[in-house]
Amino acid sequence: MEKLIELDKKHFIHPTSSIQQQQENGAKIIVDKGEGIYITDVNGNVYIDAMSSLWNVNVGHGREELAEAAAEQMKKLAFSSTFSTFSHKPAIKLAEKIASIAPEGLNAVFFTSGGSESNDTAIKLVRHYWRIQDKPERRKIIALRRGYHGVAAASTSATGIPEFWNMAGNMMTDFHHANTPYENGTDKAIASLRQVIEAEGAETIAAFIAEPVQGAGGVLIPPVNYFKEVRKVCDEYGILLIADEVITGFGRTGTMFGVENWGVRPDLLSFAKGVSSGYVPLGGVIVSDEIYNILKEKSKGTLFHGYTYSGHPTAAAVALKNIEIIEREGLVDNARKMGDELLKGFGRIKEELDIIGDVRAIGLLGAIELVEDPKTNKRFSPDLQVSAKVIEALHNRGVICRAVTYEGTDIICFAPPLIMNLSQVDSLIERVYGAIKEIREELTIVLNK
Repeated sequence: MEKLIELDKKHFIHPTSSIQQQQENGAKIIVDKGEGIYITDVNGNVYIDAMSSLWNVNVGHGREELAEAAAEQMKKLAFSSTFSTFSHKPAIKLAEKIASIAPEGLNAVFFTSGGSESNDTAIKLVRHYWRIQDKPERRKIIALRRGYHGVAAASTSATGIPEFWNMAGNMMTDFHHANTPYENGTDKAIASLRQVIEAEGAETIAAFIAEPVQGAGGVLIPPVNYFKEVRKVCDEYGILLIADEVITGFGRTGTMFGVENWGVRPDLLSFAKGVSSGYVPLGGVIVSDEIYNILKEKSKGTLFHGYTYSGHPTAAAVALKNIEIIEREGLVDNARKMGDELLKGFGRIKEELDIIGDVRAIGLLGAIELVEDPKTNKRFSPDLQVSAKVIEALHNRGVICRAVTYEGTDIICFAPPLIMNLSQVDSLIERVYGAIKEIREELTIVLNK
């Protein structure tokens, strides 16, 4: 164990991590294996993976069927390029399958290696779409504050969390951000969107991109009518709508895709994560028939965009088997049912403890906000590091989840595997209650409660 920690410090630069903390304390956990909703570290400690690792292990850990699908495909054809119109059966069959389960009218798929690439691709495709129609001025992208779309150049620029811009400076121009509906309500959020459109000029806007539920922003679930109003605004101004389903796709919200909760059809839909449940890197963009027809009609010469692993045959074979498992085991329906139970559990915790503000869930995607005063929604001082303390208390109880502290919030996020059953939900709720209760008691003297 000690040797692994030292090797980790010496050689492994961790993504989205504190280099200083890594060097001082070593790796938080060195994971050894996973089974179902649980992971086990090299010391034998077992944890509920209440985040599906990174919102993505939808079918749970340790699925031998997926390993077998990968091995079978590798033995036959591990890799083959799809450049220059080369193709192969796994990519063709996966594109067909995804089209069959996507919202109606979205039938053509461009494959990538992950979510950041998917959103970069969507942005490049919409700009190309307008350019080949002699409207190159339509290149601006509107996104939402607190939205997260990835860490590639365009996806970082679309992300509405400033810390991601500060790391290396602004990556690209022509990106603008409107207010999130979670904080402002539908009317104010739509007014903010219109304000950005009119300030920039509708004739210069290529697309609006948004997550059906803002994940890294704190699991922000929009009002029920928000996306219908967004669709109306986009149609009014002739702006394309991109749904970033990297987190919400493939059953996470209790529907196959998140936008289905609000009955809205986007023009493009980006995906990753749950398409393969993280067993292999894979993502993509599904485009509407209207967009694909324009691309076929007006594109001249080579489409100069693509990744080495676009349509990777092994990844495609694993994804096909993964989707088969999701459908065969009814995991979309299970996510909805267990999500309802998760939300009930959050509600019980809120009734018992007086530092709980909003609780929310849609499918197996949920959050608990910690506040000093639930009546006024007064936030804790950042100096108290309340959410970090709760995360540590959960860790000590064998639960891995994630905190969001955007602009002083203390939000604990949850996205467990879609295979979760009722007894496991109850176990998670019991541990969450114990962790928050522990920190509540520590705060008694500080807050004079």
